[in-house]
Amino acid sequence: MILCDRKQLKNPNGLILGTPGSGKSFAAKREMTNAFLITDDDIIICDPEAEYFSLVQRLDGQVIRLSPTGKGIDGKPQYVNPMDINLNYSEDDSPLALKSDFILSLCELVIGGKEGLQPVDKTVIDRAVRNVYRPFLADPDPEKMPILGDLYDELLKQPEPEAARIAAALELYVNGSLNVFNHQTNVDIHNRLVCFDIKELGKQLKKIGMLIVQDQVWNRVTINRGIKSTRYYIDEFHLLLKEEQTAAYSVEIWKRFRKWGGIPSGITQNIKDLLASREIENIFENSDFILMLNQAAGDRQILAKQLNISPYQLSYVTNSGEGEGLLFYGTTIIPFKDKFDKNLKLYSLMTTK
Repeated sequence: MILCDRKQLKNPNGLILGTPGSGKSFAAKREMTNAFLITDDDIIICDPEAEYFSLVQRLDGQVIRLSPTGKGIDGKPQYVNPMDINLNYSEDDSPLALKSDFILSLCELVIGGKEGLQPVDKTVIDRAVRNVYRPFLADPDPEKMPILGDLYDELLKQPEPEAARIAAALELYVNGSLNVFNHQTNVDIHNRLVCFDIKELGKQLKKIGMLIVQDQVWNRVTINRGIKSTRYYIDEFHLLLKEEQTAAYSVEIWKRFRKWGGIPSGITQNIKDLLASREIENIFENSDFILMLNQAAGDRQILAKQLNISPYQLSYVTNSGEGEGLLFYGTTIIPFKDKFDKNLKLYSLMTTK
């Protein structure tokens, strides 16, 4: 039996890497379940393929299904407000400044283009953000929490032509057919175990959805800071690193989470896409935990060079069976085989077969 506590590592951030069918999601669920049962850590999952809801529901967690229709698993409306703000930051961090930074990233995703937001655009958005939060900051009643439509209205009040252009880009997400994020949060985002199921979000909304999930995780981490750890699992992690805004946000998480009691884990089968990101060096440098399952031939060589794996060690991720591979824990590398009892109820909840 191999037992290890990621909290004892200098940097507990982690990656779970493997080909389809190698047991990545199962390994992640195994760790989540263990953490749920033997710690009081909060656990948040970003689930692009709807693979985690059975386990989360069985553990009495909250599954939040984000979709263009705004309907959850039970058919009832489920909304998450991207304008939600947590005022309980530490003294050295301004909640409004951090929120403004997130909204700038959100607007940059919405507007798109190679050049992104220009300096004047950023000034206008920052001013509108400060104006729109002023009533809530004066009287922090949850019912006064602004929504995206309030930001849209505030932008239209600004005199600069850039403000009208930004508002026009946001209109689709406020008054148009993709207005799922223009509502007050109406789900339990404070449950100890929360899964954000974003499978039904189309291509246009998925990137925005992933960014909003990351912001919700930041909120939770700041609430838990100094009280307990927050574990964050991101499946299809390579998708976050494809876009400049979500990639930059991910790197911030990998760099800063440790100080705030956060433990992020990226899960992916697309090693080439992962390694193609300009930010991957920052991710690897800030990850002292890697669970490496079976790897494709081309990926093995790249990872061997990246992680200084010997040919002998590489044999453990070459045509290896399901649940077999290498565990990187700090400077220690251990081969493992996970022979989980398939007759257990827990197995049926965790397997994707």
